[in-house]
Amino acid sequence: MIAPSPEPRREPLVLRALREGDWLTSERARLFCRTWLAVSVVVVAAWVLLARNGLDVLGKPIGTDFTSFWTASQLALSGHPAQVYDVAIHHQAQTRLFGRDTGYAAFFYPPIFLWICLPLASLPYLASLAAWLAATGAAYARVTRAFLGEAAGWVAILAFPAVLINAGHGQNGFLSAALFGGGVLLMNRRPMLAGALLGCLAYKPQLGLLIPIALLAAGRWRVIAGAAGAVLALAGLSVWAFGLATWRAFLAVSPLARAALEQDLVGYGKMQSVFAAIRLLHGGLALAYGAQALAALAACAALVFLQRKAPRAEAEGPALVAASLLASPFLLDYDLILLAIPLAWLTAQGLRTGFRSYEKTILAAGFILPAISRPLAMGAGVPLGPLVIAAVFWLVLRRWAQPGQVEAPTHP
Repeated sequence: MIAPSPEPRREPLVLRALREGDWLTSERARLFCRTWLAVSVVVVAAWVLLARNGLDVLGKPIGTDFTSFWTASQLALSGHPAQVYDVAIHHQAQTRLFGRDTGYAAFFYPPIFLWICLPLASLPYLASLAAWLAATGAAYARVTRAFLGEAAGWVAILAFPAVLINAGHGQNGFLSAALFGGGVLLMNRRPMLAGALLGCLAYKPQLGLLIPIALLAAGRWRVIAGAAGAVLALAGLSVWAFGLATWRAFLAVSPLARAALEQDLVGYGKMQSVFAAIRLLHGGLALAYGAQALAALAACAALVFLQRKAPRAEAEGPALVAASLLASPFLLDYDLILLAIPLAWLTAQGLRTGFRSYEKTILAAGFILPAISRPLAMGAGVPLGPLVIAAVFWLVLRRWAQPGQVEAPTHP
C-alpha cells in the first residue's frame, strides 16, 4: 500500500497577507491619500485661523522651528552673525519676535546654512514662513515626482505624512529632499550639477555621512569634484559674508548639539535613529553609539558591495538616500521627508514590473511611518523608525541585486 503524501503546510493567512499585500488595492491607496490630504489641509487651515499674533492655540509659534531660522537671519542682517551661535542672544531674539518666551529653537547649523537663511528676515515672519515652505515644498514635490513617474499623481506626494510634519515645524526637510533627490537623479546626466546639489547638503552634514564613500566606491569623480566645489564655495561665501568669527562661534557651540543628542534634550521619541531607539529602550550611551556605528557600517558595506556587483544601477540613488537615513544618529521625524525618494522609486518599479514579496506591506509602513512614529515612541516607548527605514532599504537593495526579476503585475 502506498502511503498518501502529506498535505502541503498552509501558510498562515496573516503572513500571506503581509507577503502578497493584496489588501492594498489601488482604490484603497488613492482613498487613503485623498482622505489624509484633505484632513491635513483642514487641520492646517484651522490651526492658522485660530492663531493669534503668530502663536497657535497652544501658545507655540506657527512653524515652531522656523523661529530659529528667521531670527538667525535677523541677527545676521543686523550685522551680528556670530551672535546666532550665542544661545542667550538667539533666545532673546526669539522672545522679542513674539513678545513672550515660547521656548528655544536652537541653531546648530554651520554658517553655510546661515547663508541660505540670510534673506528670510527681509519679510515679516509669517510671510517668510509661507515663502520658505512654498519654495522648498515645490522643489521637494518636483524631485519626488521625477522618481515616481507619471503613473501616479501629485496627491500621494503631497499626502505623505512627513509633508505635514515638516510644514508644521517650518523645517528644512523639503530642502534636504530636493537637494539629495536632485543630486542622485542627475549623477549620470549632469554629474557636476549633481555634485553641487549633494555638496549643498553640507548645511546638514549628518545626512551626508555616506555620500563621500558611496561616490568613491562608484568612481564618480566628476560628482565628487562638483560636491567639493560646492562645499568650498559655500564655505568661502560664508566666511566672506560673516567672517571667521562666526565659524569660531559655531565650533564653540557645537558641543551643545552633542549634549542635545546624548542628554535627551530634543526628545528620543521625536528622533528616528538607531541611536535614539537604543536610548529610548534604556540602553547606555556606549551601546547606542555602538549600535548606530554598526548600522552605518552595514549600510555602507551594502552600498559598496552592490556598487561593485552592479555599478551605477538605477537603484543607486534611492539606496544611498535610504542608507543615509539609517546611518545618521541625529534624525528627526521631519527628516523622514527624504524617505519619499526610495518609496517613490520602489512604487514606480512595482507599477512597472509587479510588486515583489512584502513590498506593498513595507511601502505602506514607510508611507505612514511619519504619522505614527513619534506618538508610538513617546506614548508607548516603541521606536519603529529604524526598523521601517531598514526594511525600505532592504527592498531597494533587493531590486538592485535582482534587477531583472519580474513578477505578475499587481497594483497598490
